Amino acid sequence: MADENNKVTSPAEAAVPQTDVASKIKGSKKKKVKAKVVKGKIYINSTYNNTIIAVTDLSGNVVVWGSAGKIGFKGSKKSTPYAGQKTMEDVLARAKERGLSEVDVFIKGIGSGRESAVRALQGSSLTVLTIKDQTPIPHGGVRPKKPRRV
Repeated sequence: MADENNKVTSPAEAAVPQTDVASKIKGSKKKKVKAKVVKGKIYINSTYNNTIIAVTDLSGNVVVWGSAGKIGFKGSKKSTPYAGQKTMEDVLARAKERGLSEVDVFIKGIGSGRESAVRALQGSSLTVLTIKDQTPIPHGGVRPKKPRRV
């Protein structure tokens, strides 16, 4: 008994720092530190079936994202302007927690949620620097059908 209390530790053992008990418990994780972003880009992809919004930092790393399906809209309700508005409001609320204040907006697609998403963005307290439409436009078209031989 007396030997257990009076253990002699070597200098090498004394130099090793003691870790807390929580780090030894299996399954415990440290909380992630959320990155602060002041200026970023917002990508709005509006299709016939859904509205997807991604907020990135200036180097293109996604900080916050959201879609009409993620919020809880299902089926044809995902493609409505109301779903696009609610999606933008949800994404902006989470982006403001990260400190976002200035944005460049890039819109792609021809869905019905794009206009309402931009209106929700302009109604927020964020400073919109630019709005750019990146919708792909076909040019030249497909190869014409070969002439019919009779």
